Amino acid sequence: MISVVKPTFASLQSHSREWLFCLLALFLLAGCDRQTPPVQLGGDIMGTTWGVSYIEGPPELTPGQAQQGVEALLAQVNLSMSTYRTDSEISAFNAIDTQTWFSSSVEFFAVLSAALDVGQKSEGAYDVTVGALVDLWGFGPGGIIEVPPAQDEIADLMSRVGQTNLRLDPQNRSILKRSNLSVDVSSLAKGYAVDRVADWLSAQGVRRYMVEVGGEMRLSGLSGRGDPWRIAIEEPKISERSIAITLSLTDVAIATSGDYRNYFEANGRRYSHSIDPRTGYPVTHDLVSVTVVHQSCMMADAWATALTVLGAEKAMAVAQAQGLAVYFIRRLDDEFVHSQTPLFSAYLPAAEL
Repeated sequence: MISVVKPTFASLQSHSREWLFCLLALFLLAGCDRQTPPVQLGGDIMGTTWGVSYIEGPPELTPGQAQQGVEALLAQVNLSMSTYRTDSEISAFNAIDTQTWFSSSVEFFAVLSAALDVGQKSEGAYDVTVGALVDLWGFGPGGIIEVPPAQDEIADLMSRVGQTNLRLDPQNRSILKRSNLSVDVSSLAKGYAVDRVADWLSAQGVRRYMVEVGGEMRLSGLSGRGDPWRIAIEEPKISERSIAITLSLTDVAIATSGDYRNYFEANGRRYSHSIDPRTGYPVTHDLVSVTVVHQSCMMADAWATALTVLGAEKAMAVAQAQGLAVYFIRRLDDEFVHSQTPLFSAYLPAAEL
């Protein structure tokens, strides 16, 4: 018997668009027989939900202490990287004048450094300086829009976009912006939060766990059944939820980006939350879901977004060049077509090979 222990979809709230891209849902599947009962933790953060399931933690770590420890870490990440908070570090950075050095926290500097690395390797398809464009299109803290922005508004903001307008000083952990841009790191901050929680659990002596924030996961050791954690990728259907494929994973992270639940419609056209930083417009191609398996959830999160923007053919080429394990789902007419990079094949069940 198979049961869904924890669905990772959360209901979208008005303030949740930055954090809950409602990526393709990932479901944690667990068997009902001969299972070691896990400790289950969870809550709300960043406009979405989080969950932790761990097996046989050290006796000195009570569930209450674990809950408090995880909540403290997530609150710290939220205070650093949420554009929905006026008192956050990222909001302070976005508000400073150009050509002014900003003294950064370790967390924010690490996330921004990783973002610039993915931006360079994705040939500009990933760029965290699109913050103002995300808001203009109604997917940021400014709220939902009903009419697409005017072309001149987009062109004005595009003149400020580009990660070359950011300068990082690792020695002094400082950041400078050369244009009046806004940074939005929501495309990798959930993954970063997952990594922080997973590292904390490991430091407490927990070896078998699943950490999930808004659908992004990191898995360690074996599940309560004594075998790898079974994670299912959702078929990207708007009207219903069904499973496309189930994976058996351990000691890896997984993240998915999709355009089929976070969008708005105007004049009979659908506008995705995935903004192409090279054009300033939402993507319009047929790639609807991208799943990345990686050692780092932050990197899986960022790459899932970057590859979604690139489109199927270019995404496949870049993913293979970067040595990434990626699963793609395209919508061709009324059918879904699945493909994967060679490295992803290691995670597929035998029947799919």
